[in-house]
Amino acid sequence: MSKLNWEKLSSRYLVKEKWATLRVDCCRMPDGTLIDDYYVLEYPDWVNAVAVTEDNEVILIRQYRHAAEEVILEVPGGCIDPGETPEQAVKRELLEETGYAFETLEPMGWVYANPSTSANKTHSYLLTGGKKVQEQHLDGREEIEVLKVSPDELKDLVLNNKIPQALHVTAIFNGLVRLGLLK
Repeated sequence: MSKLNWEKLSSRYLVKEKWATLRVDCCRMPDGTLIDDYYVLEYPDWVNAVAVTEDNEVILIRQYRHAAEEVILEVPGGCIDPGETPEQAVKRELLEETGYAFETLEPMGWVYANPSTSANKTHSYLLTGGKKVQEQHLDGREEIEVLKVSPDELKDLVLNNKIPQALHVTAIFNGLVRLGLLK
């Protein structure tokens, strides 16, 4: 197998903000070709969850996503805060966004959103045995509607393109497989 990795010769930041950073790298390809301006978006790592209540309902959320200029149906999740593990982050996000706490948490792996332009990972979890233990505790930039659907309704939502967020559909697929609900 040939060497495919590029050598990063230098990096500089064009934008460095709380929610996103834009970096430009100068790289050398294995054949010696120089790339002077490879742009990389840096975001914090994210978590998301297929969250199942004790009544075997899956929790979904609806919220406005400004880049898409739409209200989007998705699974709960969010950014991993500095110093937090992905497991801590997913528990915190679920409690804040939905008011639910869960008996079990199973890691389902991680994926890149788009490894050609961004470096962050999304860690996905299957949580089961959820119970409502508090009201939502949203930050000032969130307005979230919580919904509960059956696993069959969830499959229909995915098949009918009602959950348009690719990272969330990946988590749903993994969750349904782990729950033994895909034929």
